[in-house]
Amino acid sequence: MNSIALIPARYASTRFPAKLMQELGRKTVIRHTYDNTLATALFDQVMVVTDSDVIYKEIVGHGGNARMSRKPHESGSDRIAEAVEDIDVDVVVNVQGDEPFVQREPLQKLLQIFKEDEKGIVQVASLMQIMKNQNNIEDPNYVKVAVDMQMNSLFFSRSIIPYPRDGRTSIPYYEHIGVYAYRKQALLNFTKWPVTPLEAAEKIECLRYLEHGIPIKMVVTEYMGIEIDTPADLQKANQFLEIKK
Repeated sequence: MNSIALIPARYASTRFPAKLMQELGRKTVIRHTYDNTLATALFDQVMVVTDSDVIYKEIVGHGGNARMSRKPHESGSDRIAEAVEDIDVDVVVNVQGDEPFVQREPLQKLLQIFKEDEKGIVQVASLMQIMKNQNNIEDPNYVKVAVDMQMNSLFFSRSIIPYPRDGRTSIPYYEHIGVYAYRKQALLNFTKWPVTPLEAAEKIECLRYLEHGIPIKMVVTEYMGIEIDTPADLQKANQFLEIKK
């Protein structure tokens, strides 16, 4: 099974413009993401896919692999689908550009799902982690996922799911981490479907798969680092980097 890691990297950002080009320690955020993904040694190829000359030059200028998108895209999935269309590959892993501390173990767990799936049943897999902070559980900025007994996704929501109606049942809450692995055709199919009603309501892209009857196999991970969405996140990431030294 051959696999590729693609890192969609958009320069514009509503909450934090040019966040991928912000300095984190001695490197930009996007270079940390690229270098750490490459360092996992899990993939036949690692590539940044971007709409930005600045990001393209940042990666290529430091010896990395990058490709410019041929046209504008609404989502990272659309961006990497365009890039992978002419690449012979079995499994595509979508690593978010704003995840500078990406690690080997979670990505290895994702790939293992497909290696063990001899019948080719699993089409999409993604990561989640157990939520312990009640404020985060109630925060709509944290996407929650409910799963079945086989760890297939039942639903993704910004609301609390499941809802603790009687308050007496102990159940784990899972936060969805937006790192995906797809069979190539599943990704290409996704980008040809229009936005679905639940996806539009929740503003959660992966609901499009569920609305088309395709479950997402969920993998529990304990740590994926700090996602850079705001200047405060960048400050937190720099503090974390200092601790790691």
